[in-house]
Amino acid sequence: MGWLDALRGIAALVVVFDHSSYTFMADFRRELMPQFDTSRYGIMVFFLVSGYIIPASLERRGCVRTFWIGRIFRVYPLWAAAVTALLAAHLLGIAHLRDFGERSAVSVAVAHVTMLQELLGTPNLLLVLWTLSYEMSFYLLCVALFTVRLHQRSAAIAVILALLAAASVTAGVVLPASALSGRFGTGPLIAFAAFTMGVAICCASATPPVLRWFGGVLGGVPALALVLFNGTVPMWEGLVILAVMFLGSAVHRAENGRVTWRHAAGAAVVVIACAVGSAYRYGDGDHFARRGWIVAFLLAVLTFAAGLAARHRRTPRLLAALGTISYSVYLVHPVLLAVIDGTIGRRRQDSLVLELAFFAVLLPLCLLTHRYVEVPGQACGRGLARRLGSGAR
Repeated sequence: MGWLDALRGIAALVVVFDHSSYTFMADFRRELMPQFDTSRYGIMVFFLVSGYIIPASLERRGCVRTFWIGRIFRVYPLWAAAVTALLAAHLLGIAHLRDFGERSAVSVAVAHVTMLQELLGTPNLLLVLWTLSYEMSFYLLCVALFTVRLHQRSAAIAVILALLAAASVTAGVVLPASALSGRFGTGPLIAFAAFTMGVAICCASATPPVLRWFGGVLGGVPALALVLFNGTVPMWEGLVILAVMFLGSAVHRAENGRVTWRHAAGAAVVVIACAVGSAYRYGDGDHFARRGWIVAFLLAVLTFAAGLAARHRRTPRLLAALGTISYSVYLVHPVLLAVIDGTIGRRRQDSLVLELAFFAVLLPLCLLTHRYVEVPGQACGRGLARRLGSGAR
């Protein structure tokens, strides 16, 4: 799996550059983004890697209960540490939080605890957390498919989602951002999602087959509905994100002989064609440059393909090490940037020296958070999973 670590490391560095360039290289960033959307490149690589790993992890365990324990202790400890650090910096007056409007602190907190805040009409405490909402929805969908025994259909699911994306943009389906929140209210939707998600995870982790089936469906259906009708990105892009993750899963199945490479390649062609066609038809907008998005998407797919082709070769140690700490890099860098923006402020002129200095400070810090936050959290999760056993299959 070293090649996957390498991809994660590359993706993390590109995302960090995208966000830090706001502060240190704003002029260069403005020139680059219409031609190459670095943020979309990084997150598409991440989504492909997640699609490759997550369903395989669930199926390898064969147990929904231990899968959720593993995911929770993998994702939440560092998430909690990063959010706590940002709140502490805000209280000390050295960082600023986003404006949450009239939303109550309780609703914002509950939305973030579900990790679905991006799909629940709630601004993210940290900008990068929006991708974790799509990750969480993917987890819920994977569990749903696993419990109803459709998890082997990754290639077909990727194709269906991609075709729906193309159909939605062709038909001119344009929903306002967070449409469900606007219709039913943010607070009620957050309460419903939090309750439903809790019940779904508990039921899907239970022993009786009927409860597992019910819990899987209860989690998967609302997750898909939130992606379709309550995201802040256009519906077609939300569908493309899910299609990309299921494409990663289809590649894993082909590599392990569960589907043919022809099926995986066919799914890839459809997903790529629909994604590029949807972005082209969507057109340029105030916050969307189709050329930049398309170039980023195609390069992300090529990067994943190159990693896959080189998977049997030795992975450079530096890239593997970067991949190991990539989650820390992803979550810690916006906290550090928030402190810099709240104290020193953004540069008026581009400075490559300061950009490199930021990386020089960030990476050692991420080594520490990985060692003292991520590793103990994962160890705790493994211990809990062993104690609880694998009764929910």
